[in-house]
Amino acid sequence: MEIDLSKISLRPFKLEDADDFFLFAGDDQFTMNLRWKTLTSKQEALDHIKDVCIPHPWRRSICIDDRSIGFVSIFPFSGEEDKFKANFGIGVAVKYWGQGIATRAAKMAVSQFFVDFPEVVRLEAYVDVENLGSQRVVEKAGFQKEGVLRKYAYVKGKLRDLVLYSFLSTDFQAEAEGCLP
Repeated sequence: MEIDLSKISLRPFKLEDADDFFLFAGDDQFTMNLRWKTLTSKQEALDHIKDVCIPHPWRRSICIDDRSIGFVSIFPFSGEEDKFKANFGIGVAVKYWGQGIATRAAKMAVSQFFVDFPEVVRLEAYVDVENLGSQRVVEKAGFQKEGVLRKYAYVKGKLRDLVLYSFLSTDFQAEAEGCLP
């Protein structure tokens, strides 16, 4: 089933998203590269939306026809020395992998985030070295690979190597001028 990418939208999560959220967040394949555990009930999905998604500074539901199929999360750092940067994360339901949805949502999120948080100049995405699909997503969205952080983080109980990507607020201008790939 080919998805019309113009139907992709981002919006804040709602409690009414619990059923859709559980469909993807209850899938081990979806959560295998995330630090949070696979959800086991609709109640856990509702609690996650209420306790994590809604109060989050910038977490959006990726939607098709207003149905949640994933998330994009950009978390600004705190503190005087770090307030110029933020962490970027994204996840799309497994049945939508490989269709350009995550890339489209990532591009939409990055552009809106820099409007909402003009003081942030750097986004960072950390991607498992074995997660080639997510590496392609952030690269197609305009992130630049900076290097591999060896034995950098525990994910599902294993110490993992992560690829570090960045997107600078000035990259929009460079992209528009054809200076970036």
